[in-house]
Amino acid sequence: MNLGVVLSENRRIQDEELQKFCSRVVKLLQKEELGPDAVDALQRLFLIVSATKYKRKLEKTCVDLLQTTLCAPKCPEQLQLLCTAILRERSPSDDLNLSCDHVQNSRQLSLVASVLLAQGDKKEEVRSVGQRAFRVLESRQPEGPSLRHLLPVVSKVTHLAPHTLHEDQTNLLSKRLVDWLRYASVQQGVPHTSGGFFSAPRARQPGPVTEVDGAVATDFFTVLSTGQHFTEDQWLNVQAFSMLRAWLLHSSPRGPSSPDTDDKSELEGSTLSVLSATSTASHLLPPQERLREKAFEYCQRLIEQSTRRALRKGDSDLQKACLVEAVLLLDVLCRQDPSFLYRTLSCLKALHARLCGDPARVRALLPIAQFFLNHGEAAAVDSEAILQHLFTRIPCELFHSPMLAFEFVCFCRDSLPVFGRNLDILRRSFPNLFKLLAWNSPALTSEFVALLPSLVDSATAVEMLHTLLDLPCLTAALDLQLRLSPATAERPLWDVSLRNPSCLEASRDPQFQGLLQHLLRATASGTTERLAPLHQLLQPLASLTRVVQCAEAVPTLLQAFFSAVTQFADGALSNQLALLLLERSDSLYQVPQYEAHVHRVLSSQFLVLCARHPSLVVELAKELLEFVGSVSSVHSREAMLTAVVWAVGEYLSVSWDRRCTVEQINRFFEVLEALLFEVTQSRPSATLPKCPPRVITVLMTTLTKLASRSQDLIPRVSLFLSKMRSLAQNPAPSSDRCGEDAGAVCTRAAELLTLLKMPSVAQFVLTPSAEVSEPRYHRDTNTALPLALRTVSRLVEKEAGLLLG
Repeated sequence: MNLGVVLSENRRIQDEELQKFCSRVVKLLQKEELGPDAVDALQRLFLIVSATKYKRKLEKTCVDLLQTTLCAPKCPEQLQLLCTAILRERSPSDDLNLSCDHVQNSRQLSLVASVLLAQGDKKEEVRSVGQRAFRVLESRQPEGPSLRHLLPVVSKVTHLAPHTLHEDQTNLLSKRLVDWLRYASVQQGVPHTSGGFFSAPRARQPGPVTEVDGAVATDFFTVLSTGQHFTEDQWLNVQAFSMLRAWLLHSSPRGPSSPDTDDKSELEGSTLSVLSATSTASHLLPPQERLREKAFEYCQRLIEQSTRRALRKGDSDLQKACLVEAVLLLDVLCRQDPSFLYRTLSCLKALHARLCGDPARVRALLPIAQFFLNHGEAAAVDSEAILQHLFTRIPCELFHSPMLAFEFVCFCRDSLPVFGRNLDILRRSFPNLFKLLAWNSPALTSEFVALLPSLVDSATAVEMLHTLLDLPCLTAALDLQLRLSPATAERPLWDVSLRNPSCLEASRDPQFQGLLQHLLRATASGTTERLAPLHQLLQPLASLTRVVQCAEAVPTLLQAFFSAVTQFADGALSNQLALLLLERSDSLYQVPQYEAHVHRVLSSQFLVLCARHPSLVVELAKELLEFVGSVSSVHSREAMLTAVVWAVGEYLSVSWDRRCTVEQINRFFEVLEALLFEVTQSRPSATLPKCPPRVITVLMTTLTKLASRSQDLIPRVSLFLSKMRSLAQNPAPSSDRCGEDAGAVCTRAAELLTLLKMPSVAQFVLTPSAEVSEPRYHRDTNTALPLALRTVSRLVEKEAGLLLG
């Protein structure tokens, strides 16, 4: 049966039916022998309680029996697992009376602990579970059976509440970890047999464990050692390694615990430090330091094992993962005890040189770069070359690996505090980083929103904004690049919904090669290119799902970009960005809905730039006039046009910039008047939709503002407003303007006409001084502003009454 159908059926079960089923479960659990019927009933109950997001109510008797069954010493493991799963689904629960105080079996303790830890920590469950786990750990020998069920519990408790562990408990676990990590058996385990004539005496004796390349292991056992069967201490070795980094961080967050730590750190870099670290007998060290020493040896052994050629793909993948973990562990060890630093440097330098030529293990380059960022200054090692190679190679060649892309961006974000003078490398590499974003935008958008403020500066802001606007085009270019590249086993499939786009052959034309190279550049070039020809070339790819997803992420990224850049942008940079917004508003890659969404962001950010630097309007008067006068389609750029017109009306004034002249005001008036006449007189058609009323009302308001500052224009704008009011009240039979739109235009025209009857009041209301923004002008009824507003309101209301009459 389909899983969706099963879940749907279980969600529809009503409370009455559930209570009847609970009664059946109770009867089954009360039997002395719990057979297959009990297993089937508990499986069904688990499906019911897990199929919904809300907590299903179970009978108290049923809950009590589930807890009793879980704690029963002779209960079959399958039933205990089902009881655990059901109780966890009901967490947190107030009617739980489960306790781990008397549980001796480590497997059963791990199940009970998983239920208790899921409750939160209302009754100090984390502390009680931790103390019980350590008591069981203390009562068994290191080689005792089933201790591996206990380590996940200890690891979870350490993560949730490290402060609950006593020093003797910390030392105990550190000693056990040393034994499991360094002294696990090097012989393979004995396979479990069912007995019989051909059992143990004639069975083949287990041989030694082997390396991943099949050679017999000559050194101690690690997670990369292989064999047919494993002993208990070998399983504990694997578990100990998996929790080692977390334990080192939680058990010694402030570094090594030995009293001579400061002396060692003062001597780091000296010959004495190296000699003392290598000559000290490890068995004389405190437990924490001894654990660090053995962890260091373990990591070195893993790095050596990673050089071997694995016979199986699973072992090869495990090598890559263990190599990453080993480097991360070495980073922790060197942070906690600097005496490890100089023993680690030569090892990691050699490892880095080897990995640079091995594309299959490129993931390990990230923790190596992190290591040199953290310790490069202390070790007098320049990490610039390592970072330069990292940022140049990985995004270019492996942008299509989603896991690597995510890890790479997280590395950049998390390493920001330690980049220091290398931050320029990160900033110059933003075109390469954006390849990861373009190809994996749904998964990486939030990470880039956090990263953008550190990527952008005054030197790269303009180029970065161009790149953000062209991000969907970059996605299409990367798709094209994959289609044109030689076939390899590692190359991902492109979007097969478009098998042979027409742009494949055209892209080889030399006239497009330079544009493609600019779009796919690895570092900031300091220049920009007009990519309109490339937009047309890649248009067949605009409907690809990956391109559309990238286009949906761009507005969010633009908001993050402007939030960061407006914090440091001066007048010159603001002017550059404003010009870029005007220029790019009609030069975007044509993805469905992309232009409209981007225009909304660009228009709002244009107004933000104007508000921060009002003189922008006067300084860019020529460009703004050209923009307003060259708008061929009001409908396609409504948001941007409205923002520009509003900004002109708001900031083209002597009160904002003393350089503003009457000639500029008159020139803007003439251009805007012609535009308003054009949009109101043009007849709507299928190819030319009607002009939105918002554009008309903003144009009328801006014309009125300009006329209030150059009063010779008042008769012209009054006449025009009168015509607009008449036109809105009596639309032509062929007009497509609806009544609501016409009413809005008519009301605004009447209000503006009323204001212009009192030019001094109009100028005060439409061009208020900067002091008006102060709170006292809005609180004190004796100031001029409230009085003026009340006067104007009465005039407007009177005029509106005459219109209605």
